[in-house]
Amino acid sequence: MINASVSKRTLFFKQPAGTSRGVLTEKEVYFLTLFEKENPSKKGIGEIAPLPKLSPDALPNIEEILAELVNKINSGEKISDFELADFPAVRFGYETALKGLETGSSVLLYPTEFTQGEKGIPINGLIWMGTKDFMVKQVEEKLAAGFTCLKLKIGAIDFESELDILRSIRNRFPVEQLEIRVDANGAFPADKALLILEELATFYLHSIEQPIKAGQIYEMKKLCKETPLPIALDEELIGIGALNEKEQLLDEIQPQYIILKPTLTGGIKASEEWISLAEERGIGWWVTSALESNIGLNAIAQWTATLGANNFQGLGTGALFTNNFESPLYVSEGYIWYNPNENWDLKSL
Repeated sequence: MINASVSKRTLFFKQPAGTSRGVLTEKEVYFLTLFEKENPSKKGIGEIAPLPKLSPDALPNIEEILAELVNKINSGEKISDFELADFPAVRFGYETALKGLETGSSVLLYPTEFTQGEKGIPINGLIWMGTKDFMVKQVEEKLAAGFTCLKLKIGAIDFESELDILRSIRNRFPVEQLEIRVDANGAFPADKALLILEELATFYLHSIEQPIKAGQIYEMKKLCKETPLPIALDEELIGIGALNEKEQLLDEIQPQYIILKPTLTGGIKASEEWISLAEERGIGWWVTSALESNIGLNAIAQWTATLGANNFQGLGTGALFTNNFESPLYVSEGYIWYNPNENWDLKSL
């Protein structure tokens, strides 16, 4: 019989994390532990890390929802995918905890060359929103660290300053040397977005994530058709769970890319469904973490390694927190790696 428990941890950012939806200094996460009643040492741990103002399950009563889930598991009830359909972060945590229980390891979920330390995953260097000087400083640090792909959060400071930053980067590094992505988090007004994208396209950017707010289907469809710059849907995918709804969204908007964040897109199985639908339609994709601790990042990175993608992924957020879990994950020269000779420190769970 499977039993469950849940614990809570507040993660503190090393420096304020600025997005177009505000600045984060800390983040509350929950950990669902599943274990065999007869053999408690055999367990799986899943991270539940809803993003404030974004995740459908970033709710005031999230702890009540998790307590109810634990009670159902402990009473022997089977938890269905449908039951957790409205709670993508919870479903991701439950799904990965089950995976750990299945493999017999709470941290080794998808054995590959990645978990053996033989192959890294190429990732983008993330540049957070802030003052122009702050963003330029981050760019310098990431370039010095060997990144060949940068992703800049834009839409928070004045647009001319953001253009100056992009101009200075591109003047130093041509497109053959450095891939640049930008993420607007829906910051731009729909009626001005095309003009903005035309300016951004002069810097030979790889893509822009979510230029306008999610839910403006007609406007996004028109933008994806006319854009001089490839568009990646991000927030647009949140809350879309049924297969026919996913098909309808992709067929209607016809984006160039989609972004898979398992915490926001309903877990591993649901994200694989998005990938399959995208590939059928010739739509590109990549995987991104969503400010999870190293436990959630580990699950996402190990799963990503099974997908065989060679493009840059968004998996570099593990070093953002002062009180993260010590883990074998590390970033070097623009890749995330797993060192199998290093140990996890999960004593606090």
